[in-house]
Amino acid sequence: MGILVGLLIAIGCMLGGFVAMGGHLIVIWQPWEFVIIGGMAAGTFVIANPMKTVVDSGKATMEAFTGKGPKRKDFLSLLGLIHALLREIKTKPRNEVESHFDDPANSEIFKNYPDVTKDQGLVLFICDYCRLILIGGARSHEIEALMEEEIGTHKKYALKPYGAINTVAEALPALGIVAAVLGIVKAMGALDQSPQILGGLIGAALVGTFFGVFASYGVLAPLALKVKGVREKQCSVYVIVKQSLIAYMNGALPQVAIEHGRKGIAAADRPTIDEVEAATVPGAQNREAA
Repeated sequence: MGILVGLLIAIGCMLGGFVAMGGHLIVIWQPWEFVIIGGMAAGTFVIANPMKTVVDSGKATMEAFTGKGPKRKDFLSLLGLIHALLREIKTKPRNEVESHFDDPANSEIFKNYPDVTKDQGLVLFICDYCRLILIGGARSHEIEALMEEEIGTHKKYALKPYGAINTVAEALPALGIVAAVLGIVKAMGALDQSPQILGGLIGAALVGTFFGVFASYGVLAPLALKVKGVREKQCSVYVIVKQSLIAYMNGALPQVAIEHGRKGIAAADRPTIDEVEAATVPGAQNREAA
């Protein structure tokens, strides 16, 4: 919604200001200039990126428009799942706990948190490192380094759409100049025409420069930043898992360990410590009500 509102403001003010200055909107409507610029941008985008990134960029754009990132309730579910798993690891023998990580799809614990289990990559991340905790003997700083490396790799690929879109945004002003030059070439071929016709051809050529600059700085560059923000927020769940598991490995109780994870959530989305306790500690909600 924010992207649509922003576009309406930007386009409305631009066109409204142009009309207020006495301009005629029909002059800006140069569809073949748009085809030249849009076609070159799409072609260079496909040339520069593997098809997986091209497809993922479309997905990332839709996520940016819908704001598809973890919300407060998602973070609360994640903390609840981690707490339940750590409590199992702490209180039960290894052979009883391993089944949760070997087959999370049929685990009663994972089934209680569907908001988390829909992200298969996150589930795999949790299971892999919980297995290492179960095996024992691993040093927490070594596991932390391994986690950071994996999170960095995940983030690198998650942000590829941002880099791809931003690269096209940076190229658009130059592509607009290409369209403008072609328009000027066309105008030069009509030097024997009346000033009115020649002026129209030159104006049409300049629309290419205008469109390239506006599409770059007014549309694609802000969109790329939005994609980056959404994808970074999606990656933050891995950091929460890392902080919680490392705290547990360093001797923290499950309830204290998830507090380490809670502190990694941005203030705007961070559930309170009471909300986390109510979601993880049996009977906490009843005590609050009393």
